[in-house]
Amino acid sequence: MAGHVVVGAGAVGRAVAAQLVARGEEVRLVSRSGAGPEVVGARRVALDVADGEALVRETEGAVALYNCINPPSYDVWATWWPPAAAAFLRAAQETGAVLAVTGNLYPYGEVDGPMVEGMPDTARGAKGALRARMWADVREAHEAGRLRGFEVRGSDYVGPGVGTAHVARVAPRALAGRPVRVFGRTDVPHSMTDVRDVARTLVAVVDRPEAHGRVWHVPTNPARTQAETIADLCRAVGRPPVRVRSQPRALLTVGGAVVPLLRELRETAHQFECPYVLDSTAAQRELGLAPTPWDEVCRASAEAALAGQ
Repeated sequence: MAGHVVVGAGAVGRAVAAQLVARGEEVRLVSRSGAGPEVVGARRVALDVADGEALVRETEGAVALYNCINPPSYDVWATWWPPAAAAFLRAAQETGAVLAVTGNLYPYGEVDGPMVEGMPDTARGAKGALRARMWADVREAHEAGRLRGFEVRGSDYVGPGVGTAHVARVAPRALAGRPVRVFGRTDVPHSMTDVRDVARTLVAVVDRPEAHGRVWHVPTNPARTQAETIADLCRAVGRPPVRVRSQPRALLTVGGAVVPLLRELRETAHQFECPYVLDSTAAQRELGLAPTPWDEVCRASAEAALAGQ
């Protein structure tokens, strides 16, 4: 077998598959069910990613193996991620495929100032520490010559196909002209990353062996506040801005006592209460990439929300 194996059929995985197909690559899009929205030209494959032996078989002969998966909910990270991460490591080591990991900013923990590549992964929360360990394992294996791998990190997702991220969650209501509530403050800058730019960065780094072995930040537009981002989405499709208010802090502190999801969100609350800014200068300069223009990001995100994607 040849081509590329993209594991995870969410917004990022589909965007990676679509980009690879567009340039004539053979693509296998892997998910547990093997079902979901069609990506024309990609072959759907049903596979349990925690089954390392099955993932090795599927990856044999592939150019690259893309980890674009995400746990079904926040409260299963501790048990869901380790076997999946181990399976990716095994598959990359046994087949020689480049391991392209879709990461996030959690490993940095609470920061003071813009996040840049090379900052230490010092997160003290369970999720941040888990993601930091995952990257450390890939980096160690790469440096030891057991595999070729890298990780790209973006901020909260926007763009087509994103349905459950922070802005996407409230976008349909805002576009219907109704006021919305968001977690954290509405008046501090927070970077938003287009999923198509995540895909472009993953594919670009796979193609450049000299860029392997490190973390890259996805090209991302200048940070906007949550209120500004929601207003921009509305304006992009000719809708008036709506009122944006903060969820009561007690929703996480009190509600978290009985609702597992809210309890898990406590760890990442700082991301929406203080400036959370991603610096992607390195990728833009060294990889020759640029973020999708913000107006296009907002238009695509709003149109997807209106279409119920």
